[in-house]
Amino acid sequence: MAAPTRTRRRPELAAFLRNRRARVTPEDVGMPPGLRRRTPGLRREEVAQLSGVGVTWYTWLEQGRPINASAQVLDAVARTLRLDRSEREHLYHLAEVPYGPDAAPEQSVAVAPEIQGILDALVPLPAVVYNARYDLLAANASYSLLFHRAGTGALGPLGVRNVLWSLFTVPEQECPMVDRHLELPLMVAQLRGAYGRHVGEPGWESFVRLLSEASPYFAELWRSGDVVVPGTRVKTFRHERVGVMRMTSVSLSINGMPECRIVTYTPSDEESRRAIDILLAEAGGQGEG
Repeated sequence: MAAPTRTRRRPELAAFLRNRRARVTPEDVGMPPGLRRRTPGLRREEVAQLSGVGVTWYTWLEQGRPINASAQVLDAVARTLRLDRSEREHLYHLAEVPYGPDAAPEQSVAVAPEIQGILDALVPLPAVVYNARYDLLAANASYSLLFHRAGTGALGPLGVRNVLWSLFTVPEQECPMVDRHLELPLMVAQLRGAYGRHVGEPGWESFVRLLSEASPYFAELWRSGDVVVPGTRVKTFRHERVGVMRMTSVSLSINGMPECRIVTYTPSDEESRRAIDILLAEAGGQGEG
């Protein structure tokens, strides 16, 4: 972190903590109101006591002194000051600590009805919303039909539906990608590119560790360190009912959902287009959810 940036962030951190401390009353945290309070809100020593940290340390933090803070201590302060998710993330940034929510941050990302409506309107084209870790946040009927055998909607290790977890943990013969040893390395390289923005975050670190333990192939690819960014590609899928399908994948960013994207799959030839139509017709146009 460059010195000028640190110099500017510390006063912002001090002002932010003072402002949020002033908003919390003793009654909010189950303390008696007391007498002769010169300023609204909690005192510094009360914040320190409730957070389980030293009074001197918290005073220095609120004064913007160049001291180090751990994620655990910032979490405790955030709980005491009743910070919401965005405020807590802001606290982490000002304190120069990698943001690490208790669980995967993407779990709390809600896909607006308007976005789901776009996905549904794209049928018969398969379409899905992924975040940077390939958690599956929403999909339409065509996508669910295309990937149903591989269990792409199965829960990953963090309790979120995750595509990489599904693709690396199903038996190789059940993987829907014909060129598995070409496509999976590219997906891991995209994950590695996103990981750089989340190094140290518990959700990301746990995901990489658990998937490495579950799949030696993923662990091998992860150790390679390759990095690429998402792009348009022609991918070949197999389906037990309709055979091979060649699809062009395109990623579209979503305003208001950082690091999330809509991915659409357009048939690259008439055979693939007919295959999608057959799957939808057999499912009554509704898909499998």
